[in-house]
Amino acid sequence: MEYVLSAAIGVLAASGIWLLLRPRTFQVIVGLCLLSYAVNLFIFSMGRLTVGVPPIMPKDGSVNPSAYADPVPQALILTAIVISFATTALFLVVMLVARGMTGTDHVDGKERD
Repeated sequence: MEYVLSAAIGVLAASGIWLLLRPRTFQVIVGLCLLSYAVNLFIFSMGRLTVGVPPIMPKDGSVNPSAYADPVPQALILTAIVISFATTALFLVVMLVARGMTGTDHVDGKERD
């Protein structure tokens, strides 16, 4: 399970970095989204990969404290998702304005010869 998750994180991060280096603005935005998904999965996996255990310890303490999922990475991921959604919306608006002003969707504003 850990190998599959680490491979998925690696593929998402590599694809995101490759798309960040592309000349078109839409590809850059998709690359940023993929990179943020990779970071979110990485932070989520730091909370231990446990299946079938409660996310929070019960009040009576009947569960072994090492057998519960850590809620802090889950809260961090939820916050990161909201922030990345707002950042993506801002990037899309800036991309549309830049395309309207320059007439091209290249990152530097110039078509290649």
